[in-house]
Amino acid sequence: MRRIILSKRAAKKLNKLLKCLESEWSHNTKKQFVEKFDKSVMQIQKFPNSCPQTELVEGLHMLVITKQTSLLYRFDTESIKIVTIFDNRMDPAKLQKET
Repeated sequence: MRRIILSKRAAKKLNKLLKCLESEWSHNTKKQFVEKFDKSVMQIQKFPNSCPQTELVEGLHMLVITKQTSLLYRFDTESIKIVTIFDNRMDPAKLQKET
């Protein structure tokens, strides 16, 4: 099974998102998101081609975690690198700078 690598950018964004969920919503909301995130990561570990490629960069795939949050990743035969995590309402021009 491919190993998962979280980029520094993705790790920072995930941390920030989890803190926000807990402070603005609740511990339960944070827990539900973590469960969805884990399930999503397991999906791309098993089936890395299951998500569509983006038009931003060749070889970059997008996975929708919730209606508000998605992640971008790329993979090879040994690993899957989560490049960034983002709010789906974000300006695509800003997102392109992160890839």
